[in-house]
Amino acid sequence: MTQTAPTPAPTAPTPAPAPTPTGRIHRAWFVAAVAFVTIIGAAAFASLPGLLIEPLHEEFDWSRGTIGLAVSVNLALYGLTAPFAAALMDRFGIRKVVALALLVISGGTVATLWMTESWQLVLFWGVLVGLGSGSMALAFAATVTNRWFTARRGLVTGILTAAGASGQLIFLPLLSWLVEHHGWRPAAVTVSLAALAVVPFVWLLLRDHPADMGLAPYGGTYAERPAPVTGAARRTVAVLFKAARTGPFWLLAGTFAICGASTNGLVKTHFVPAAHDHGMPVTAAAGLLAVVGVFDVIGTIASGWFTDRFEARRLLAVYYALRGISLLFLPMLLAPSVHPPMVFFIVFYGLDWVATVPPTIALCREHYGEDSAIVFGWVLASHQVGAAVVAFLGGLARDAFGSYDLVWYASGALCAMAALMAMVIRRRGNDQLTV
Repeated sequence: MTQTAPTPAPTAPTPAPAPTPTGRIHRAWFVAAVAFVTIIGAAAFASLPGLLIEPLHEEFDWSRGTIGLAVSVNLALYGLTAPFAAALMDRFGIRKVVALALLVISGGTVATLWMTESWQLVLFWGVLVGLGSGSMALAFAATVTNRWFTARRGLVTGILTAAGASGQLIFLPLLSWLVEHHGWRPAAVTVSLAALAVVPFVWLLLRDHPADMGLAPYGGTYAERPAPVTGAARRTVAVLFKAARTGPFWLLAGTFAICGASTNGLVKTHFVPAAHDHGMPVTAAAGLLAVVGVFDVIGTIASGWFTDRFEARRLLAVYYALRGISLLFLPMLLAPSVHPPMVFFIVFYGLDWVATVPPTIALCREHYGEDSAIVFGWVLASHQVGAAVVAFLGGLARDAFGSYDLVWYASGALCAMAALMAMVIRRRGNDQLTV
């Protein structure tokens, strides 16, 4: 009897890498450029809260604590919306989610023109702008980077993170001039129009996935676009519960909460009124924050480059330690005029402003893989909760003690704690301990 060789089992065809034309710039860089411009346009709303405290206090006689409450709601929703927005981008696509978010920001900002009660400030600026900005948060940058790049992820993350600082650099001097000479309403209109102007760029130029263009991600191999993930809210919560069983999540969330408290919650919200308390003109104080934006761009891009080459947790420890030291010196530097030690602080602090983002995203990617964008969204939520708490407490402290000194010193101590927490984060493979 003649035996025949068994027929090999059929195997699924492996998709071949899509050819990338030589001598041409990969489309991923164009997508990153559109994301950069989008974040710059949306950054206008982040430049305004610190400029609103004094004008709203004078016009409506609202306490700084009340105004700080609206800012804190904005910051908290910015963070709490981010992980759901990352899941919604997996379900409906980046372009639709970001375009809708920009429209909500524009509408919420322009609605403040007709407010007469403090609860309206909380609703329009706190809730609406908070929800819209949360969908434009750094989870957007993480999603774009994860989908379009395999190589140079740290560098691209740094560039997109720096976009927020670039927007601050562009808008802060303009908005402070408008507030100083024409009141806060023209500044609010400018923010609304800036967010609205970016919508056509997003809708026409942004693409959700390399496979939509028949391309592989930059530095990677071609893969079909995954099917839309249904149950975005359920998946977001499930990822949270899964990540919350690991030690690195709590350490990352804790350090990033302190990051938010010492940047958005404290300096971005209260630096201008604190400097004004010492006799410095609002335009000069806002100009110093704009200079922070200049050096933030340099520091964040450099941090992305470092993250591709050095251990992320050690970078975080260095960044937080240096930030804490700088904040401890700030109360001694505030004066009616700008002097060299203050300029040194601005440069030093600016280099460290959001340099923490690239290594934090890298650690999320290392520990949580495909869920890293959503996990980072939850880590970002802790960042904004920390910012919200300090934005509110900073206003209360100013009302109670007549100065911000206590808040500066407390934030410096918290940054020292964050440096220690960063060093405790375990490498992948040693993080099986649950907490």
